[in-house]
Amino acid sequence: MIKFYNNFKAVFVFFCIILNTIIWGILFFLLIPVKLCSTGNFELMLSRVFNFLGTMWISFNNFLLDHVSKIKFKADIPREVNKNGWYLVISNHQTWSDIFLLQRVFNKKAPFLKFFIKKQLIWVPVIGLAWWALDFPFMKRFSKDFLRKNPHMKGKDMETTKIACEKFKYRPVAVMNFPEGTRNRNGKASKLNSPFEKLIRPKAGGLAFVLEAMDGKIQSIVNVTISYSSKSPSLMEFLSGRIDNVHVEAELIKVEDWMVGQYSEDMEYRDKFQLFVNKLWEEKNNKLIEASRNLHEDFQDKPEINIAELKN
Repeated sequence: MIKFYNNFKAVFVFFCIILNTIIWGILFFLLIPVKLCSTGNFELMLSRVFNFLGTMWISFNNFLLDHVSKIKFKADIPREVNKNGWYLVISNHQTWSDIFLLQRVFNKKAPFLKFFIKKQLIWVPVIGLAWWALDFPFMKRFSKDFLRKNPHMKGKDMETTKIACEKFKYRPVAVMNFPEGTRNRNGKASKLNSPFEKLIRPKAGGLAFVLEAMDGKIQSIVNVTISYSSKSPSLMEFLSGRIDNVHVEAELIKVEDWMVGQYSEDMEYRDKFQLFVNKLWEEKNNKLIEASRNLHEDFQDKPEINIAELKN
């Protein structure tokens, strides 16, 4: 009976999220013709409207997580993070639930989270055009083999991404990136020969790509560590609330001048930036090892936490 209830709750929450997406998606579609014709200050104003609609979309999903799924988590986010900054948000990645958690923690506390998205995903029903309306930067990366055969296309991916990011220079933004590139599930870190016990080796090039595309506008890196007290949950386990407690911890790292460079051209910069990112992951790995030892005990003292607690 308990298993049936949990499965029903997960399906109910998932259905509500889909329905919520469709409802807000309709509002996006109604405004898209206006967006296509807008320019200048009116376009910036319309972007604020789309961001507001996106925030409301995420807010209802968060309501479901808090009051139906009843997800219990702690969040330690620096108070300096606010809606008026330019941020690159990075995090370890274990499950699809991570995205819901990040949206839950940062919604209304930072600029609306934007993901770099593969160009092909614009054709995803409903949500693809919603991403476009929200100015998610669509990117087209070329493989080394493709560039070897088509050398005239070298640099075109960066040029396209810079154009997509141009609007972010005029309003605050939080660009989200998972440096591991994939979810760390089922012992994937070990299979990929990662030097880290709890993490997949990070891809520094993606972070450097974002910083370069934003042309120095990013002010800070928000380095997030998501710790599950036991195994990372599946999406259905997460939506039904069948998870152990979670800790979302973030630190703010000021972007220094040397962090913005040409990753594919400047080998000295490339080596230095890779070293920087690997150091972050080494520290993150140590945090996860420590968290696996004491997180469960910590929540035994505070069993009813389901609202993000903001601390310095």
